[in-house]
Amino acid sequence: MVLETERLVLREMGQADLPALCEILQDPLVMYAYEHAFSDDEAQVWLDRQRERYAAYGFGLWAVVEKASGQLIGQCGVTMQDWCGREVPEVGYLFRRSKWHQGFAAEAAAACRDYAFHTLGFPEVFSIIRENNFPSQHVALRCGMSVRGAFVKQYYGMDMPHLVFGIRRSL
Repeated sequence: MVLETERLVLREMGQADLPALCEILQDPLVMYAYEHAFSDDEAQVWLDRQRERYAAYGFGLWAVVEKASGQLIGQCGVTMQDWCGREVPEVGYLFRRSKWHQGFAAEAAAACRDYAFHTLGFPEVFSIIRENNFPSQHVALRCGMSVRGAFVKQYYGMDMPHLVFGIRRSL
């Protein structure tokens, strides 16, 4: 276990989590901001990338497990992302559709924001969100973030405008 909130446990993902991860990454509605659901191979690469992040940084996207059901309902964590040539810590989140609109993303994201500040020592954290992903933008706002910038990311040959939300640690 890395983090615990009132309703959630966040922990590193392992190979045994791949089937539950596929349920999220292969749902076209969940993955609308990516413009495609992932194949089995892409889901494995995603999981492998998180494991590499744990080894390299000591953090990454973690499995979000609902305490009440014991079910992996999403992923949330801190990753290092490029923003206009600058590497910044990002709080990212992605949840299974059946758990949307229940406050889980905001609860997990706030815990990861605090972890980034108090455990990892970052003075500022960000969430980089596709311009049309209003639910994720709402989560960032609920975590006290505000828009700090915008840029266009190239993904699968497409121009995808993104907003950069951020918040500074309170002293």
